[in-house]
Amino acid sequence: MQYKSILFGLVAAVSLLSVGGCSTTTQATVTQKRQAVQTMNDKVLTELFALKPSVRSQINSAPGYAVFDNANVNLILASFGGGYGVVTDNQTGQKTYMKMAEVGLGLGAGVKDFRAVFVFHNEAVMSRFVEEGWAFGAQADAAAKAGDKGVAKGGEVTVDNITIYQLTESGLSLQATVKGTKYWKDNELN
Repeated sequence: MQYKSILFGLVAAVSLLSVGGCSTTTQATVTQKRQAVQTMNDKVLTELFALKPSVRSQINSAPGYAVFDNANVNLILASFGGGYGVVTDNQTGQKTYMKMAEVGLGLGAGVKDFRAVFVFHNEAVMSRFVEEGWAFGAQADAAAKAGDKGVAKGGEVTVDNITIYQLTESGLSLQATVKGTKYWKDNELN
């Protein structure tokens, strides 16, 4: 019961802190918001291709891909995160704007900002992701750094015919916590 009280308090604190961050984005037009998402998409892909050039051909030959930007706050026993992204259908060129949120339990403190790229290996998986959203739990953490330069080696994981690349300030990373992440369409931007 005490954990529920702590968790509720943490959720309330994060909610209050995140309200301040929303005030600037509500002033932007739908077109400006879409452009901001597309700019993020292009920047993340450029960064990923520099770290792992082979991903470019993987994305180009796939039915589609998604790029997300997420900020994650870890507060002692819980973590919370939220973000946004876009799914691109390579066959039609259609873009579907999406949101994401996550909650996790585990020890830790701090803020982690990361970007994720999803490569869909078949049309059905991409369609299900867009239409139904997606949620997943346990993930494996495997960030490998080369020397003292902070450069990460290529890391990826494939789940349900989706290859996922996660980029942090250090480069490529695979996240390892038990958390639930949910993705859904952004009604305002679609």
